[in-house]
Amino acid sequence: MKHLCDHCHLEFDEKVLLKTKIGKEEKYFCCKGCEGVYKLLNSEGLEDFYSKLGNNTLEPATQILENESLDSFDSAPFFERYVSVKENLCEISLILEKIHCIACVWLNEKILAKTNGIIKVNLNYTNNKATILYNPKAIKISQIIQTIRQIGYDAHAYDPRLQEAYANKEKRDYYIKMVVGIFCVMNIMWIAVAQYAGYFSGISNEMRNILNFAGFALSTPVLFFSGIIFWRGAWAALKFRTPNMDLLVISGASLAYLYSIYASFKGGETYFESVAMIITFVLIGKFLEVRGKKSAVDNLDKLNAQMPLSVRVLQTPQNSESQITRDSNPTQDFQEIAIESVRVGDIVQVRPGERIALDGVLLSQEALCDESAMSGESLPRIKNAGDSIYSGSLALNCPFEYQVCKVFKDSLMMKIVGLVENSLNARPKIQEAADYISHYFSLVILSLAFGTLLVWEYMLNAPFERSLMVMISVIIIACPCALALATPIASLIGLSESLKHKILFKEARFLETIAKADTLVLDKTGTLTEGKLKVLNVRYFNAQNALDSKDCGILYSMLTQNAHPISKAVLEFIGQKNEVISLDSMIQINARGIVAKVQDNTYLGGNLMLLQEHNVEIPTPLQDTQASVFYFAKDSKILVEFTLQDTLKKDAKETIAALQQKGIACILLSGDNAGACQSVAQVVGITEYYAAQSPLDKANFIDKLHKQSKVVVMAGDGINDSIALGKSDIAIAMGGGIDLAISVSDVVVLDDSMQGVLDSFRLGQRTYRFILQNLGISLVYNALTIPLAMAGFVIPLIAALSMSLSSLLVVGNSLRIRDSRS
Repeated sequence: MKHLCDHCHLEFDEKVLLKTKIGKEEKYFCCKGCEGVYKLLNSEGLEDFYSKLGNNTLEPATQILENESLDSFDSAPFFERYVSVKENLCEISLILEKIHCIACVWLNEKILAKTNGIIKVNLNYTNNKATILYNPKAIKISQIIQTIRQIGYDAHAYDPRLQEAYANKEKRDYYIKMVVGIFCVMNIMWIAVAQYAGYFSGISNEMRNILNFAGFALSTPVLFFSGIIFWRGAWAALKFRTPNMDLLVISGASLAYLYSIYASFKGGETYFESVAMIITFVLIGKFLEVRGKKSAVDNLDKLNAQMPLSVRVLQTPQNSESQITRDSNPTQDFQEIAIESVRVGDIVQVRPGERIALDGVLLSQEALCDESAMSGESLPRIKNAGDSIYSGSLALNCPFEYQVCKVFKDSLMMKIVGLVENSLNARPKIQEAADYISHYFSLVILSLAFGTLLVWEYMLNAPFERSLMVMISVIIIACPCALALATPIASLIGLSESLKHKILFKEARFLETIAKADTLVLDKTGTLTEGKLKVLNVRYFNAQNALDSKDCGILYSMLTQNAHPISKAVLEFIGQKNEVISLDSMIQINARGIVAKVQDNTYLGGNLMLLQEHNVEIPTPLQDTQASVFYFAKDSKILVEFTLQDTLKKDAKETIAALQQKGIACILLSGDNAGACQSVAQVVGITEYYAAQSPLDKANFIDKLHKQSKVVVMAGDGINDSIALGKSDIAIAMGGGIDLAISVSDVVVLDDSMQGVLDSFRLGQRTYRFILQNLGISLVYNALTIPLAMAGFVIPLIAALSMSLSSLLVVGNSLRIRDSRS
């Protein structure tokens, strides 16, 4: 009898399955790993994962994530799924639990960075994701996890498809603690009203003691249950001598709590209501902050949510020539397997409405694909046999099959997802300064608070109760979290917004750099223009007024081996039914053209400079045109002249005008001829342009701009401009060749539009402006409120409310980045 494993949903003979009673139900598992993961997800309230999984299947879980030996983190399946190898080093992404302030981030980074075998650590406060580069010969993953647990935190492997569940669990934990706090505060307020009424109208000692005990009973669960997250953080801060926000909150609340117990016996004023309110208000602030950060990440999470968990793979021998040409046959045997298990060469079937999971090549029939998830192109693309199929695309018409050419990790959509997830690891310079201040902020505040106590007690001769309350107010009102959140939350939302506009920033620090840029260098073909040249005119230089079949075949053979847009346009014009003639040798010269040898003849295909360099006879006059010209010559004589013209992108002129209004100097740098460059520059409104530039010339030009203290952004097609792109401060690659564009650039305009270049500047400037605003809010808040608290104008209750408000102001201000275009 067959039965499904309750975790991976794979079918097995019931005799080999493990039977386990969980709750009142009998569950079946194919291995201990699946049983462990099932128990983990249910204990953590993550059972919704199985409803989202639906009828899909998983690979059997050979590792157990928690509540089992840490050795499972070192298993081969875990390594294969979660670890990427970079030369002799390994990189893993972990989600750290119980992180709730910048000091937690700093503490984990500091401890891990000092651990032998760990090369580099980046921990992102906005999503608690730690990217760790380590030497597998010196340290194991289990040892990394153990180190994190030893300092009071926990970690699990980053899995995009489970992150939503973990985020909901975190919100639920905050919510439960917050509800307990609010319940106790609402009841303790009635007690406080009675105490204040008794203060004015008189109250017996017996009644005062009863009210004090009630206040004690209600404030205790708030301090020790709702406030447990602050206690953990404070303990870690003391243990590793790194004062943080948790230490400030717990110090203030605990001092008020202990003094209130003392005052209950001595007959003084108690502050149990302040204890409950301090913890509850700060907790509410943290809960809203968590929701704000989750809201900012939502747009990034949508990328992961789009990808299916499994695909249907043809169960036949793989990688045969017949698979590439055969027709679709829906009756053949397809089996659904996890996408991580699909190999290069497998045949995958896709049905209408399904998302394509892996990159591949379409087989024999036509397909209609929506690629808007990557390129932003609203119209679907018609794919023919042999065309590339990209992961993330949506199948629209009949079922079709394609052959996988890249595994899941290397597919286009996962590359984009990976870059988005890692984009916050390299922090902006301004964030490094804010983090440095935050590290020492809490220690300074504790020192100021103790100094305030001494001044009020010994210099102002205030009662100890009054001096203590002033000190508590100083401790509580200070908020390093607002300062620590100022940059990362704004950067995260800026990256999220850029993704909406089909712009991919590979690192958050590029938002700051592009905001400071004052010069934009543009390539022409493929950037300002469509890059789809067409032959407008042909002129022959022989009596026959045509090319003979041999010369035409040689030209055809030369053009088929060159990817330049001019070559493609001429190739399209002459047609693809020419005889292919074998070339003895062929050299491609950047910014010039092609040189080929056939027997004793030298053939040239390229621009006028190529002809001049090879001493070709130049008839006069040649075509005087502002369009591109391609010459085909044999030995020392020109055979034919092709005049081509490119079309401007529809938004090029408006984009250049908008950039110039922002004070950005626009320069055209092209390898094309002077006439073509002048024509394009005049139309779009660029006054400074340079033609006939080789890749090295472009790179040298970027160096000259740097010597003039310019912050340079270059936009190019990511192919001929690779050297210059590498020299620029920010390299923007147009998304026409997405794989290559991602590899050589800092920013990718996925929809290949000039509007995307403008939006890159706009979003960078807008995000940086809001970062400065956030820093201003946090610094002004602390500069105003701390002196007020030291002067005794703020009670602890108002201090707690104010502290939470400052963090919420920073989060709320950052969310304004989403507003309409400025």
